[in-house]
Parts: sequence; structure tokens; C-alpha cells
Amino acid sequence: MSETKDVATGLNRREFMALAGVAGVGLLAPTLFPFSSAMAADSLDQAPLPYAMGALEPVISARTLEFHYGKHHAAYVGNVKKMLPGSGLEGKSLEEIIKATAAKGGGLFNNAAQSYNHAFYWKCMKPGGGGMPKGKLMEAIMASFGGYDAFRKAFVDASVGQFGSGWGWLAQEGGKLKVVATANADTPLAHGAAPLLVVDVWEHAYYLDYQNRRADYVNAFMDKLVNWDFVAANLK
Repeated sequence: MSETKDVATGLNRREFMALAGVAGVGLLAPTLFPFSSAMAADSLDQAPLPYAMGALEPVISARTLEFHYGKHHAAYVGNVKKMLPGSGLEGKSLEEIIKATAAKGGGLFNNAAQSYNHAFYWKCMKPGGGGMPKGKLMEAIMASFGGYDAFRKAFVDASVGQFGSGWGWLAQEGGKLKVVATANADTPLAHGAAPLLVVDVWEHAYYLDYQNRRADYVNAFMDKLVNWDFVAANLK
């Protein structure tokens, strides 16, 4: 059976690992990393990372970010710009494009949703993050899950248990919080829910650092990286 290829780069896992093994950090062209000015909420451009490439080590290596942000995410952004002309959605924000194309899916939805998901994921992390949230966010978690430990278990279980490529989310809908896992490019935005927190569980997000140990990656994300200030700011 042939391996599923990443829709942005066209690489399967074997090809990705081979490229990672021979490229090395020093051989990656600087043009792969478009550190432009910070993008507006309705911009289709790729925003710069909110931290340096090596700032999340040892949980996520600079090498992983160089491939993940610099190749995978950048490719999704570029694909949206190529597909947009003639779509009838020119001038729309990324969120508007996602909502307009969710029902039929296809290339524009996949690339727009992946662009959004990745941009959201970077903001969900910070050096020295993790631990437990506070204030209204903690109150909302207590009300929806009964306690932080129950929420954390639900989030980790959903993220680790997502079959194949996808995402683990904390989302808000109808005034309540819920944990959901989505496959491939799918996002809570396509289903009327507001994303609060996400972890990327596509293999390219963790394979260079953790190989097949997805659970170790997700637990480290929760314990050492989550930017609870950003998550709280998304709470409505």
C-alpha cells in the first residue's frame, strides 16, 4: 500500500525523512522562511514565528521548526494564493475562505484550513509554557470538564488517539468547552466552533524529535509549551 503524501509538499514520510537526513540546517535556503511583518487577522500571508527557531528546544527542535514552518506551512500559504484567483473568494479573509469552502472541501479548503491551523498552532506555544491555566479559562475548564486533570486527559487522549494525520483541539461552542480531534485539514471553524488551543499531530510535527512516540510529544506540549495567555484570549 502506498503512503499518503502531504498535500503541501507532496512528500510521504519516507521521502520527508530522507530529505531531513541529507539537508541539514545549514543547507536550507533562507527564502524558505518568510519572516515578513506580522500579518493582520484577515491577511493570507504567513506571519513570522512568535519566537526564535530554537526557542522551543528541547521539546521541539529548531530542525523540526525549520521544516515544519519553513516548508510545510509555507507551502500551504503559497498554495492558497495560487488557488484563489477565479474562486470568487478574492479579497476574503482566511476564516471566510475556510467557512465558504468547508462543505465541498477540495484543494482550496485543505490549504486554507492548513494555513489557519498552523498559524494558530504556533501561537499556542511559548518557551517555558505549560502548567495550568488561571482565571476565567480555568473556571471554564472546571465547568465543562469537572477539573483540569479531566480536561488534560481528554485532550491528550483525543490527540494521541487521532488515527493518521490531524489535530487535537480545545474549542468553545454554545458557551461550553469541548475537546475534539480532526483529521487532515479539518478545523472547528468549519463546524461552527471557536478554536482555543490546538496541537498538531501530523507526523511531520514531531517525527524528527519523537519518531513514533506521539504520546511523549503531546504530553511534553501540554507540560512545557502551552501558551495559556493566548488560549485565554480566545475565550469568548
